[in-house]
Amino acid sequence: MLVEEFSNKVFRSKIIDTYVGTAFFASLIFFVLNADIYTPFEMIFGVVFVTIAFKGLSHMMIALIILLFNFDTKKESIEFSEMSAKINGLLNDLTLQQTKIKSQKTINEG
Repeated sequence: MLVEEFSNKVFRSKIIDTYVGTAFFASLIFFVLNADIYTPFEMIFGVVFVTIAFKGLSHMMIALIILLFNFDTKKESIEFSEMSAKINGLLNDLTLQQTKIKSQKTINEG
């Protein structure tokens, strides 16, 4: 659950798209500047290949970041909030039971 949230935040930040877009335009500029060396087919193939390669590389980098990221503090805070929610629920149930008992006593006395 924590890994999903973290990876979704990373993907929503568009850092991968920026990285791949930068690689695409860098390779495009490279082939335009060296147009006298490469044929048009080589340029198209090179740009597509570089873009696919950098997309794969960016996914490996994200996987490595997720693998090496420490989720212990986040996990502890989530567990703490879940436990506090359970305790609050139990306290509310106890208060409700006490109120029911008091109302039954007043009904029986009246």
